[in-house]
Amino acid sequence: MTESPTTPSTGGRSSNAKPSLMESLLGLLRIRVKRGVNLAVRDVRSSDPYVVVKMGKQKLKTRVIKKDVNPEWNEDLTLSVTDADVPIMLTVYDHDTFTKDDKMGDAEFDVKAYIEALRMNLQGLPSGTIITRVQPSRQNCLAEESCIMWSEGKVVQDLVLRLRNVECGEVEIQLQWIDLPGSKGL
Repeated sequence: MTESPTTPSTGGRSSNAKPSLMESLLGLLRIRVKRGVNLAVRDVRSSDPYVVVKMGKQKLKTRVIKKDVNPEWNEDLTLSVTDADVPIMLTVYDHDTFTKDDKMGDAEFDVKAYIEALRMNLQGLPSGTIITRVQPSRQNCLAEESCIMWSEGKVVQDLVLRLRNVECGEVEIQLQWIDLPGSKGL
């Protein structure tokens, strides 16, 4: 079937085309994966942990840190956010050379409270001002209270996530927002 010159090509998509990524993009979420604390042992005496972060169809991972159950990654993973209601899944794995990598627990967190804080007009606040506190509950994986704060002109949130489906372990992360010119924005 040939396309007529008056019908724009849909590139294989149906005619009710979805908006482009930039039109639906709220912005970028930078997740700094700081460190793991007391992670589970999955090899003989230790583990070779790395973190995988998933949001919708996006999947990013940190580097592997050899033989360490208290790894310091300090690595930034950046997700494109189109829907603030989609939860983010963080999973820790033990890297194995010859067998399938072992799961070392997972945690889920949402960014609704963080996005709400971003939508407030906070210019002029002193650095270090706490905007919101998120309490640990059965609905989240927080190990302790998480503060969303104004720090040096940016809204940041530090989270300590207690890993589920494992005997022990926590992962410390920090959220930071990146506005993208040309995106839908908040």
